[in-house]
Amino acid sequence: MRQMLVHSGRDSLQTAILQDGRLMEFDMEKFEAAGRLVGSIYKGKVMNVLPGMQAAFVDIGLAKNAFLYIDDVLHPHLERQPKEKPPITDLLTRGQELIVQVVKEPLGGKGARVTTHYSLPGRFLVYMPHADYIGVSKKVNGEAERGRLRGTAEAIRQAGEGIIMRTAAGGEAVEALEADVAFLRQRWHSIEQQAVHHTAPSELHREAGLSLRIVRDYLTAETDEIWVDDRNHYAEMELMVKQMAPSLAPRLKLHRQNGSVFDYYRVRDQLHEAFDRRIRLISGGDLVWDTTEALTVIDVNTGKYVGTSHLEDTVFRTNMEAAEQIARLLRLRDTGGIIIVDFIDMELEGHREEVLRRLESLVRLDRTKCQIVGWTRLGLLELTRKKVREHASSHRLETCPICKGKGKVQSSPQI
Repeated sequence: MRQMLVHSGRDSLQTAILQDGRLMEFDMEKFEAAGRLVGSIYKGKVMNVLPGMQAAFVDIGLAKNAFLYIDDVLHPHLERQPKEKPPITDLLTRGQELIVQVVKEPLGGKGARVTTHYSLPGRFLVYMPHADYIGVSKKVNGEAERGRLRGTAEAIRQAGEGIIMRTAAGGEAVEALEADVAFLRQRWHSIEQQAVHHTAPSELHREAGLSLRIVRDYLTAETDEIWVDDRNHYAEMELMVKQMAPSLAPRLKLHRQNGSVFDYYRVRDQLHEAFDRRIRLISGGDLVWDTTEALTVIDVNTGKYVGTSHLEDTVFRTNMEAAEQIARLLRLRDTGGIIIVDFIDMELEGHREEVLRRLESLVRLDRTKCQIVGWTRLGLLELTRKKVREHASSHRLETCPICKGKGKVQSSPQI
């Protein structure tokens, strides 16, 4: 049973995805905030061009200038790019105005990262006005269906346009796909027209709020129920579902029990456990999860698990369970960047490969790009996960005013 829960708190809208009662993903959006920036489109002004970095800083109206790398200025189709990158000064000049889209939120002291490779997501497809290529989600099953979607994309796109068919496009009629691309194409034309009449810096398009993203990106045939505990948000989402996926409308339900939907399904308890520094495994082992500015380090321990009579078997079973928990927590915590996992040392190479294959199969389910780099010479497992915004823990945890994030306080002086 796959369920999505939508809870309206005092200052934020929060969502959780449960698989058979187990919390798999969590997201939140504060009401007073402007919402997430990724996907939003601006008319910006180039403030500085840095030949040594092959990049430029662009003023889009935020507190810090956005960063634009040369790869995000060249043509979005790799085959259309020159074999050797030209100097960035040949492409951009100081004071130049251009349309850019945010691909990474401002993180820490860094400004947002932007691109000129524009993309507009719809219910069934992603529209890219200048990409000039076609793609189909890897999660669409069956070569026949993948071929049908590829052929449909070729038929409905105009010259120079790019289209990526999303998982939700599987089995959909051509008319629905045509309507989706027509709507997104019109939205892009509207953005271009706004850019003509606005001076930089100015916002041209704001990415959809959390309620719409839930329906657009998460509501699929695999979702059995969506429970909403606020009548206003329920009415808003009901209208969206009837427009985007009318066949799935019966799956949207209003939570009428006393208390929030998060309390009813024990989401808060699971969140507390998931964001702890030490996470217990069912077997008795545990994970120790530490995040630094540069990377995340996860240490696997056997803890209270004594296993069978064979040490290697005990270690292998603990590592296999840890791999499943790590894949889940990477999504739940929305951890990004470099990740190092210190699994318990295994003597058998076959066990090491099986743990690696298990983790690889699990991260394929992640909506955020995750890449397993492999074992290091020290026996650590290295992987990366795309980082587009602050970790989810930043919404739930605050730096301790006493220890300033060290995790320790000054001991009493010895006399």
